[in-house]
This record gives sequence, structure tokens and C-alpha cells, in this order.
Amino acid sequence: MRILKSQSILRLANSYLIDSPQPANISYLWNFGSLLGLCLVIQILTGVFLAMHYTPHIDLAFNSVEHIISLYMRDVNAGYILRYTHANVASFFFIFVYAQMRLFYSSYKTPRTLVWTIGVIIFIVMIATAFLGYKDSPKWITNLLSAIPFFGQDLVESNYSFATVFLTTCGNTIVKNTGLVVAHFIALHVHGSNNPIGISNNGDRIPMHPYFVFKDLITVFTFFLVLSIMVFYYPNVLGHSDNYIPANPMSTPSSIVPEWYLLPFYAILRSIPNKLLGVIAMFGSLLILLVLPITDLSVIRGSQFRPLMKLAHWFFIVNFFILMWIGACHPTTPYLEIGQVATIFYFSWFLIIVPSIGVIENTAFEVATEKKYQFSK
Repeated sequence: MRILKSQSILRLANSYLIDSPQPANISYLWNFGSLLGLCLVIQILTGVFLAMHYTPHIDLAFNSVEHIISLYMRDVNAGYILRYTHANVASFFFIFVYAQMRLFYSSYKTPRTLVWTIGVIIFIVMIATAFLGYKDSPKWITNLLSAIPFFGQDLVESNYSFATVFLTTCGNTIVKNTGLVVAHFIALHVHGSNNPIGISNNGDRIPMHPYFVFKDLITVFTFFLVLSIMVFYYPNVLGHSDNYIPANPMSTPSSIVPEWYLLPFYAILRSIPNKLLGVIAMFGSLLILLVLPITDLSVIRGSQFRPLMKLAHWFFIVNFFILMWIGACHPTTPYLEIGQVATIFYFSWFLIIVPSIGVIENTAFEVATEKKYQFSK
């Protein structure tokens, strides 16, 4: 359409969403970006409306939350839909983020290192938002600040307010929405998406619309179908039963754990006896994602044709689920020891296993190339 090319703002949107050239062979694993954008919009809208009905009072907070979802009180129209949608989309948010990383296809390699770096920063900010928006944040998440020497306890005591949590959460969301996400999108537009094979195929690209727009719509409608089933029939399947226990300052639950999508990092935190070192390890488990473009020394992009890396990738996934399981268990024997082993493997995968496999593969590639050259003589 002529108007899409003549008007400056529409021309910019057209270059990103309609005429943007994409590799013809990308699969449905590349659809999670649009799903993440949809989840972000849903979380902002439902979160703001839920905050309107929340009462930040020691005697009224729990009842105000339950009042929102009560089917027998009609003061909040469709309140239960708002809350259960917000809670379940949070889980889907992290599912889509973990899938969007695509470690198997080495999405972090040059020339998309900047895209990966911004994406990791968004992931860290998103975890911080989930921490601060979690119901137990005044109990154990804000207590992480007490590990800071000298003034850590003062930070903990100053963070016990709904205003602090809500404003910080909104601030992080705004930063993601207006800054980091836009920067991520621009960086992706420069070099375009990678593809399952990993080779450059600039000669085999097709426009975003209509091919991939309709492909994205398939996963969007599938997501809405699954989300609707969960909201209306199984709203608490991904939640925790402790969410329905009123807070009691005289009684602390025997085991306070975060939501399932934060359990691997919580397991790393608990696997180290020293509190300060545990907090450092937990943040390090997130920041270590930034070193992948440096530690992956292989000249081959992706794991499609790398049997050793393919095996290491599945070991990493299994270890991640082990950490998730350990994070939900009591820190006693043998769970504590299993968590420590899994934590060592987690960091070793980035710093030892990935570069070692790269060196082995590069050496084998050079030997094979040399033999082929000698044979051709």
C-alpha cells in the first residue's frame, strides 16, 4: 500500500513488520518472540487493573486479593479472570523466554551478539520484576539484600512497602517495554533472524507478511486456547497452595519457595552455605549467559551438525530441571548435595564444557580439511 511507504512512522513499521526479510526455513521455534510481546501487553494491562483493587494494609491485603477472585462477590466484574490470567501468563512468559533463547541453534553468535546481550538483560530485568511482584518478596526475596555488608539490613527494612514493590515493578516493566525491547527489536532488524541450519542464506528470504504473520497467528491462537482452558478450568495448576494461606507474623511456613520458573536459581542460591556467596552465585547464574558468545569457540554455528554439542545441550536441559526440582525440596541431605553438584555442572557447562567441545570440533575440522586437501593433490 502506498500509505505504508509515504508516511515516515508507517514506513518504519512497514520495514519491521511487513517487508522485513526473514529466512525461509525458520520453524515454529522462532514464533516465541511474538508470543512474548503479547504476554508483556497482557501482564501490563492485568497488573494495572489488579493493583487498582489491592489494599496495601496489614489487615486488609489478603482479603482484598481474595475479594478480586471471588465468584460470589460481584463488585469486581470478571476479577477472577484478571487475576488468574495475570498469574498464568507469568508462567507462560518464562516458558516462552526459555524457549526463545534457542541455545541449541547458537543464537548468541556473531553477528547477533548484541541481540543476545540485550535479550539477556531483558531476562534479568524480568526476573527482578517477578521477584518484586511475588507475594513472599517481603519475606525472603528482599532478605537477599541483607547479604550486602554494612547497609544491607537497612535496605531490607526500607523495602517493606507495597508502594516500593509496585513502583519498582512498574518501573522495570516500563524500561523493558519502552527501552530494552525496542533496542532488542532494532538490533534484530539489522542482521535478521538466524535459522535452524545456521548458515547465511541471504539469498533465500521471504517477507514477514503474510507468510510469518499468519504463522505467528497460529501459535497466538493456540496460546489463547491453552490459556483459556487453564484460566477457566485449572487456574492453580502452575501455582502454589500456600498462596491461599493468610500471612501470619507469628508463624513462618516450614518451606518458603518461589514460583516454579525461579526454582533453578533459588536452588543455586541455597547450594552455597555462605549467604553472600550464594547471592553472588545466583546473580552469576544469570550473568554467565553473557559469556556464551566468547566461550563458544566452535566455527560451526548451531548444534544441528555437532553431535558432542547436541549431547551437551540435552545434559544442560536435564541439569536445569534437576535444579528446578531441588529448588522445591528442603535443603537437607541428599537434596543439598545434589543441588551442589548440579550447580557445579551449571557453571562448568558455560566455562569448561562449551569451550572444550569447540576446541575439539575445530581441531577435528582442521584435520579433516587437511586430509581432504592432501587427497585432492
